[in-house]
Amino acid sequence: MSSHPAVHSFHHAASGTWTHVVADPASGRTAIIDPVLDFDVASGRVGTQPANELLAHLGELGLEAALILETHAHADHLSAGAWLRDRLGVPLAIGAGIVDVQRTFKRLLALGDDFPTDGRSFDRLLRDGDSIDVGALRIHVVATPGHTPDSVAYLAGDAAFVGDTLFAPGAGTARCDFPGGSAATLYRSIRRLYELPDETRVFLCHDYPAAGAEATAMARIGEEKRSNSQLRADTTEADYVVVRERRDATLAVPKLLWPAIQFNIRGGRLPPADTLGRRHFRLPVFLDAD
Repeated sequence: MSSHPAVHSFHHAASGTWTHVVADPASGRTAIIDPVLDFDVASGRVGTQPANELLAHLGELGLEAALILETHAHADHLSAGAWLRDRLGVPLAIGAGIVDVQRTFKRLLALGDDFPTDGRSFDRLLRDGDSIDVGALRIHVVATPGHTPDSVAYLAGDAAFVGDTLFAPGAGTARCDFPGGSAATLYRSIRRLYELPDETRVFLCHDYPAAGAEATAMARIGEEKRSNSQLRADTTEADYVVVRERRDATLAVPKLLWPAIQFNIRGGRLPPADTLGRRHFRLPVFLDAD
């Protein structure tokens, strides 16, 4: 078992998303974590350039994809999970809490009786304590709900892939105001991560650098515990909940929330075509009346 697996990280500037590839150095077999597609909301066009570039990088490095992992159903970008699954012939997995997310958004978006809410859009639903072998690399699953009910982290040797649960220390932690989110629950999830050794590499799902600055792909657990702007080692649950909920009350809805959720709870697939072969995302509309 590798205690220090190789990790290759790819930044999607349009959505601020990091895709990570964790590799067993002996066999070259890899897991792809949180892959991305392009999406232009004005035209409705979905592009595969980031996924194609990822495949090209794997080929250049002599790596073989064995598995695609989602840390959660993202609300800010479209996943390349299903697109890669179909081309690579490898399983696509996500946390078992996806069934709760599917049920919630089926109701909120009136997706219809035919929309499945049993997780069948994914090949495998992962639960806390599960493990997956990729070559000689063992990946452990840690449930980290709070941002979303399906959030999980993946631990591989000294590397932790935490999704949106933690950001770089200066940026804090995930928002908790999505349906099924909870600041108190996220606090407890992060506390589990803070039990990892201080030198554990924390691979982030997002970073939004200032103009001219490099995006941050990785921090360390010790850095997060010492200097996370919202939750340090000495932060109490009560204090964190106040700070997190106050911050969440000021945040705008992610601009891709409704299309991204509809796409990603399907494993990264468009909605079914209508009788004319057209595909549509639903958009809830709210009238603010005086």
